[in-house]
Amino acid sequence: MVQGVSRQVIVVRSPDPRFFDQAIFLVKEAAFQKGVTAEEVIQEARRAADGYLKRSTPWGRLWRRLPPPVYAAAGALAASLCWCAALTL
Repeated sequence: MVQGVSRQVIVVRSPDPRFFDQAIFLVKEAAFQKGVTAEEVIQEARRAADGYLKRSTPWGRLWRRLPPPVYAAAGALAASLCWCAALTL
């Protein structure tokens, strides 16, 4: 148990409880001294929690590992399919 320390926390509840119930962020003491509003701090906490979910899901990990030529090939394939679909109409 820590005594004599007062910290501000932000609790972000998960919209999908499959991954986690809530995320708890400890706010730096200097955060509000730099002219940052409470709403901005909350939005940043939500972005961080959302980013964690995107990085932690299987699809998020897969997309990060793909090399750039795969993205280029997927884009070329999508454009080709759209072109072929337009020609058949």
